Amino acid sequence: MHKNNPKNPGRSKIRPANMAVGEVANRSGVKVSTLHFYESKNLIHSVRNAGNQRRYHRDVLRRISVIKAAQKVGISLKEVQQAMAFLPISHAPRKQDWEKLSKQWHQALEQKIRALTALRDNLTHCIGCGCLSLKACPLYNPEDELGQAQTGAVLLDRRSKANNQA
Repeated sequence: MHKNNPKNPGRSKIRPANMAVGEVANRSGVKVSTLHFYESKNLIHSVRNAGNQRRYHRDVLRRISVIKAAQKVGISLKEVQQAMAFLPISHAPRKQDWEKLSKQWHQALEQKIRALTALRDNLTHCIGCGCLSLKACPLYNPEDELGQAQTGAVLLDRRSKANNQA
């Protein structure tokens, strides 16, 4: 975080970017190539030293943790990129920054939870594909009436949408 430099009022204290790419990879549990990919997508940032080697600020570890956590719950890298676009690169994100980011994902995660719950609750009976392979299918679809208007897991999609509106 930038703080005023008492020796030079008005000048910002420069944050050291002293973490090498290998160190960041080891600490974060991702491959070096993943770090390069994240950087190409502007998810993380580095600076170059005199020898043209990448160096990272410590706060990059927090950003990578958020990226990994988001991916674990099904948030795409594109969604992560859009949400992280507002985060400052000049200093470590503050609590308020992370709260704003989490609010952006809250609704999307709630929708995914409802869809997964509908799938879980109906999976033992039918996955909603309209295959008619089960005689006792609660989602029975004679003459593939649903397939004439829509493809995919029609009934399951309808249940998921109904749960979203509830």
